[in-house]
Amino acid sequence: MENKVIARTLRLLSQLMELHEANPFKVRSLSNAARKIDKFPQTISSLNPDELEKIDGIGKSTAAKVAELIETGKVAELETLLDQTPEGLVELLSIKGLGPKKLQILWKQLGIDTPGELYYACNENRLIEAKGFGAKTQEDIKKLLEFTMNNQGKFHYSAALAVGEKLEKWFRAQDGINRLSPTGEFRRRSEVLTRIEFLVVSEDKETVFKSLSNSGLLKEYISSEENTWTGFTLSGIKVCVYFAPEEEFAWRLLCSTGSKAHLEQLQQVNNLENYRKAQSEQEIYQALGLDYIEPELREGLEEVSWSASHRLPKLVQYDDLRGCLHNHTNYSDGIHTLEEMALQAIQNEYEYLGICDHSKSAFYANGLSEERVWQQHEEIGRLNDQLAPFRIFKGIESDILYDGSLDYADEVLAGFDFIVASVHSQLKMPEEKATSRLITAIENPYTTILGHPTGRLLLARQGYAIDHEKIIDACASNGVVIELNANPFRLDLDWRWIQYALRRQVMIAINPDAHRKEGLKDMQYGVWAARKGGLPASACFNALTLEQAEDWFKQKKSRI
Repeated sequence: MENKVIARTLRLLSQLMELHEANPFKVRSLSNAARKIDKFPQTISSLNPDELEKIDGIGKSTAAKVAELIETGKVAELETLLDQTPEGLVELLSIKGLGPKKLQILWKQLGIDTPGELYYACNENRLIEAKGFGAKTQEDIKKLLEFTMNNQGKFHYSAALAVGEKLEKWFRAQDGINRLSPTGEFRRRSEVLTRIEFLVVSEDKETVFKSLSNSGLLKEYISSEENTWTGFTLSGIKVCVYFAPEEEFAWRLLCSTGSKAHLEQLQQVNNLENYRKAQSEQEIYQALGLDYIEPELREGLEEVSWSASHRLPKLVQYDDLRGCLHNHTNYSDGIHTLEEMALQAIQNEYEYLGICDHSKSAFYANGLSEERVWQQHEEIGRLNDQLAPFRIFKGIESDILYDGSLDYADEVLAGFDFIVASVHSQLKMPEEKATSRLITAIENPYTTILGHPTGRLLLARQGYAIDHEKIIDACASNGVVIELNANPFRLDLDWRWIQYALRRQVMIAINPDAHRKEGLKDMQYGVWAARKGGLPASACFNALTLEQAEDWFKQKKSRI
């Protein structure tokens, strides 16, 4: 059992205990234990109860609950509280910004225990007079609910990929399946999607139907359509399996992969029905007078015109990456040490690693004081001597303060090789304020990279609105790189703005924002998102060699 699953279970237990007015000390203890386990470097489920008890912040009572969860998959106390709690309230607890204290008032005083009732109450202005609420809080809650409702039935690509890969492996192990391909938004690697789709050629679809239903990978639901199997994964992601005749496989693959807009653009060139018997997608594009368009690009933006004029970009690939910037260690809120992160980067065949722990204003993330900055720099120097020719660059993720200034005085900022400037606090800003705040930071001569520009968390937090064109223009004027944060819950800068950045000759840095060794793998999600935006390796900062990156940093600093 993964640490995150254990932490999530304990967090829910602490929330329900608080909702039901349990001992505040026990609530805090469980909440702290959940955070500790989430960040713990070892796999908690591999430890015995005695070892669990010895972990700082766990204790005997929590260790017993963890052991019970690992052994049985449940915690009896949590099951009891779930039975005592309306299902809608548990659903509301999962909405970021609605904590147990607020929900307790809504439940006990206003009789609200479902998302629908809460949304209706907001529209009726019923929350204004409740204790601890007001017009602004009511409006904030209404926006949270609308955001949540608009994202129902949607999933992160990373969640879909984990299931999709298992399904594809299962399909390829079955007898009687002649051809197989992922398709739809899953094949286009959309950052958020509603379903996983496969196209299959089989001589015995009924047997495949039956085997799929009994595979244990899905919850069964048989579609009424003759050539489609529709079901749901155990985590609730919709799965559609389409059966095609052998001679139409390529045509159906092309038609089921592209977005509606992409297919409409192709249809304007020639009727796609004319190519039902084509042998491959390449043959169809060629017959249309077009160069082959990679699946990630088939979104109906500029790809067809690029293809017609032979201007399709040579998309960045994972193997193009030479280094990995914006990573955290246990100096701030990361899990692993500097050395452990560096060794993992070497194992991943990178030439360099950028360390960007949090700056001092990020007290919630154990941000580095000036003294600890110098300590880290000394350790980086020692490791660079030991690990040469591999190089660790001295960076910091500097908080962009509310007035747009960076954390630390200039003499401290001057000691870093590079600086990622990011917003982490006071996120509720009108577009004009957010834009001016970021531009002020971009204009700071020490800013090297603008980190996760909107602060969004896909399906969880919309992020603050910014004028993207003004931000990108400011980066162009000040020689600042823009981050495409590769964490699959962020993927920020949104790939739809990559082309504007390229027109303004702004480089994109694909950064994992890794807080543990395993987080370096997220670079792949960033590459997929970058490919959707048409990013070539020539405009990707991470595709620079060690010598090129080092020279770029030095030139940037020499202009200060």
